[in-house]
Amino acid sequence: MTVPPFEPAALDFAARVLPYSARVGERWNSETDYQTSGEPVDGVAEVLARRHLTTDAARPAKVDAWHAKGRRTARENIADLVDDGSFVEYGRFVTPAQEGARDVMDLVLEAPADGIIGGTATVDGRPCAVFSYDYLVMAGTQGMRGHRKSDRLIEIATRMNLPTVFFTEGGGGRPGDVDWPTVSALDVGSFALWAAMTTPRIAVVSGRCFAGNAVLAGSADLRIATVDANLGMAGPAMISGGGLGEFSPEEIGPVSDQELNGVIDVVVDDEADAVAVVTQILGYLDGRATAADVDDGRQASLREALPANDRQAFDVCPVVETIADEDSVTWLRPAYAPELVTALARVGGHAVGVLANQSTHEAGAITTDASRKVADFLDLCERWRLPVVSLVDTPGFMVGPDVERSGLVREAARMVNAGARLTTPLVGIVLRRGYGLGAQAMLGGSTHRPLMTAAWPSAHLGPMGLEGAVRLGMAKQLAAMAPDEREQVVAQATAQMRDHAKALNAARYFEIDDVIDPVETRALIVATIARTGD
Repeated sequence: MTVPPFEPAALDFAARVLPYSARVGERWNSETDYQTSGEPVDGVAEVLARRHLTTDAARPAKVDAWHAKGRRTARENIADLVDDGSFVEYGRFVTPAQEGARDVMDLVLEAPADGIIGGTATVDGRPCAVFSYDYLVMAGTQGMRGHRKSDRLIEIATRMNLPTVFFTEGGGGRPGDVDWPTVSALDVGSFALWAAMTTPRIAVVSGRCFAGNAVLAGSADLRIATVDANLGMAGPAMISGGGLGEFSPEEIGPVSDQELNGVIDVVVDDEADAVAVVTQILGYLDGRATAADVDDGRQASLREALPANDRQAFDVCPVVETIADEDSVTWLRPAYAPELVTALARVGGHAVGVLANQSTHEAGAITTDASRKVADFLDLCERWRLPVVSLVDTPGFMVGPDVERSGLVREAARMVNAGARLTTPLVGIVLRRGYGLGAQAMLGGSTHRPLMTAAWPSAHLGPMGLEGAVRLGMAKQLAAMAPDEREQVVAQATAQMRDHAKALNAARYFEIDDVIDPVETRALIVATIARTGD
């Protein structure tokens, strides 16, 4: 039988591949080896061969070395996240714009996909887009063709209205793309396109993430980072080039810094944990209520959740976890402004955002950082169309010259604005202390701003802390008294004010909508959210 001649394209491909056969080694197998197959090469075989070269199987030495560091490849992270067989890839055959300096086949073998992998998929059946820089290709740097590819991927995700997950590890812009005529490359579109997206964006940061890669991470709605990550607006080379000193990558933006300053939303142990958190967060976004028992047997514990002494601090996190569905809470920025906690969760199957004052820090007073944290969180819930549950236990905004130097006025006002502009459902529950403008800010600016504002029986509401209100209102009388008499009068007046400030009295004046048994909290939240039609 006469073997037909190879097609010209296949001949050219084979001619380019064969000189590299020794380097390919295990990457070139009998199914795609033109030299040993004895069969003619057609277009399909060529495509399959080139596709093979874009996989991890085609670079075993690099993959093994990466695994030895305890790391997973970009394709392994994507495969772990998405449903089997659901990934539709874009631009897998793209190579770096370096043909003027390197042989084409060298680029095919050593720099598959120009170091960025992306496409559409489903996660637990929910459509999404997934992108990842590939650190095994030139340290995950951003090439000019890679930028064109990210432009296209972001545009597709936007047009398809898909939530997007971006694994952003990498070293920033790549200077070696000699084929691309450019002066500044400041016309690259990816940063603006990504920043302008209105669908949810989640960034995963592991390893080293600097410069342009860090900007993409920072522009996301949420950032999930592994404990070994470094995130910075410039890496060591740029810092050195600016004459600012010599630093190792590990000294620049470690997670130990970035979680305290609020840059990182969730810190995890490794990439597998990051994927698990991403999967849970994506589950909050589909608008579907999952099956959940509203009266799940745990609610009775809420009657004992508060200490008998209302001046005693308590951890509000167990209260949040009890009201929420079991194992549904994802804490956001827990190390930043810990006097206020924020979380995503499900309550009775409904995805919600939760904010709560934490009396174990600053007595639950709202600081400048806490104001910023709330405003950011409410903006997130608005963009993601999540109802908000606010659990109030605060003496109000922090006061004093020091806190004013930190910019409290601006950030406190921003918090109030974010709450007032919220169009997603808001439910407010005053757990214990609802004092002053801080309590109002926790409730969108007014106790009548939420769709429902209820209080627990032991709660008190007032224009400021009760004892402080007494001392301020009776300042002249108290100044004329002896110290012992003064404190006795303050105690008596405070007790009278406490009686007036009881939740039941606030409800009698219709400043709040209801006073409830703590056991009813979860059911009330579910009933209100379920009836909004949002």
